[in-house]
Amino acid sequence: MIQYLQPVLADGALQFAIEKATPEGKATIGVLLVLSLFSWTIIITKFRQLYIARAAAKKFFAAYGATRDPLDIQKRGEEFDGAPAYQLYERGAAELAYQLKHNPVSVSGQQRISTASFAAVKVVLEEAASAEAMSLEKGMIVLSTAVAGGPFIGLLGTVWGVMSTFAGIAVAQQASLTAMAPGVAAALVATVTGLLVAIPAMFGYNFMVTTIRHITQELDGFASRYANQIEHAYVDNRDIEEKIAGAIKRQEMERMVA
Repeated sequence: MIQYLQPVLADGALQFAIEKATPEGKATIGVLLVLSLFSWTIIITKFRQLYIARAAAKKFFAAYGATRDPLDIQKRGEEFDGAPAYQLYERGAAELAYQLKHNPVSVSGQQRISTASFAAVKVVLEEAASAEAMSLEKGMIVLSTAVAGGPFIGLLGTVWGVMSTFAGIAVAQQASLTAMAPGVAAALVATVTGLLVAIPAMFGYNFMVTTIRHITQELDGFASRYANQIEHAYVDNRDIEEKIAGAIKRQEMERMVA
């Protein structure tokens, strides 16, 4: 592979090709370089964010799995910054504490919340899950744009450069390889630049999308588990139990009448 690249890199061939590029070609290469800069910024920052999120989430799930009370982690003052599930936990715990303080229901001398208050807690959990998912996906549009648009932008620069080269040859009426080669080589630099932008973005995008999907599914599962544990520990279900008992009683009476 290196032996094939040597003629391109030797004796300033690449620099010569860029210098011979048309203004449109140079503008295209400039746009691609800017896109590459944004792309690599997203790749580096997003990779760091996902690495921290997975490491912190692992610690948080281990700590949460060792508790019985859904609010135990908050009561102990433990923090797991960077873990999306912890952010969801914090918002749910804050809403539950608010409902226990302002809309309490006494059951056998213990504070509980009503099913209506629990519905408010579930809404907060859903909003928190959506907000964390959006935070994880933030910036991914740049990578998808680099993957899809990079080669086409480069191709546009190449086609424009080749078109300008042939137009210049037609005007000069000199259809020789020496006259054509510089313009064609300069035009092809745009395509190479587009591919160099798109290929790293493609690998980074595929890896990050898979990781984000995994974290999001894990987050949804935790939200359901968390809500279920809150319901068992802090929700007064007597009204639901009474409705169920009443429905069973009505069914029995209907069967007796029938």
